[in-house]
Amino acid sequence: MGILDFLKKQFVDVIDWVEEPGDLGYRYPMEDREIQNGAELTVRAGQIAFFYNEGVMADVFHPGQYTLNTANLPLLTSLRNWDKGFASPFKSDIYFYTHKEQAGLKWGTQQPITVRDKEFGPLRVRAFGSYSFRIEDIPTFAVKMMGTLDKLEVADIEPQLRGAIATALATGLGGGEVAFIDLAADQAALSARLMAAVQPAFELWGLECTSFFVESISLPEEVQAMLDKASSMRVVGDLDRFVRFQSAEAIETAAAQSGGIAGIGAGAAAGMAIGQSMSGGIGGGASAAAAPAGEDAFAQIEKLHKLLTVGAITQAEFDAKKAELMGRIR
Repeated sequence: MGILDFLKKQFVDVIDWVEEPGDLGYRYPMEDREIQNGAELTVRAGQIAFFYNEGVMADVFHPGQYTLNTANLPLLTSLRNWDKGFASPFKSDIYFYTHKEQAGLKWGTQQPITVRDKEFGPLRVRAFGSYSFRIEDIPTFAVKMMGTLDKLEVADIEPQLRGAIATALATGLGGGEVAFIDLAADQAALSARLMAAVQPAFELWGLECTSFFVESISLPEEVQAMLDKASSMRVVGDLDRFVRFQSAEAIETAAAQSGGIAGIGAGAAAGMAIGQSMSGGIGGGASAAAAPAGEDAFAQIEKLHKLLTVGAITQAEFDAKKAELMGRIR
């Protein structure tokens, strides 16, 4: 080596890494640079540094400040067959990793997940929330995630993590042991359950899922609408009363549209609904006769008034039925 080549060589006296938010791993740049005996190594809080010799992991340094020599590079000294303290500069691959928690990350189901609910049968659910993780097993992470990259950030592996979460969700929710209504009501328990399902996938990459929160769990709109109808039916009390309630609502809606009540007169379904409502609410059938007094009578009067308002019954029919219902509660 000529004197000019020697003068052009760069020597490393200080080795450290100032990480930025989202950084996971960093390969210290060593191209055309050599570490001098006695160089200073600084490992900051939450970091760990690994020295490699020809791809073999050698010495490990935890947070602190070190002066590099054969005393604190025992494995590297052995691999390089240094019989005595090295006096000349040397090269080594140096990787920094962070143990800090990576928080505030979001997860969500791009497509609904089909689960078997013990009350409603197969359901398609969506869920969204947040999670955090940190590097736990650095040797595993170094091999499976970092490899020979110069730098690795959270954004580089986040799609992979979200894919693992989606798979774990299907497993964690698909068992059907807990009803959907109970899951949605106790999101803390659901979060703990799903975190346990996510953890094994993270461990395969040397990661630990440190927190997992379910912020929202929902059904597709059409399924939710059916559940709302079922809830309304339970509130009304029985099927006959629910049918009459739905009929009155349908008539009122149709009358408000162009064409009024005539707009639905040609519809067989609407006609059937009107007929059922008329026969059940006005015709004095068994259902009406069996209806309880008091509060139920007032409810029927309210429905009859809706029918009168939209022109489905006459004033005389309304007055006659109202008088009959009022007679029950006297």
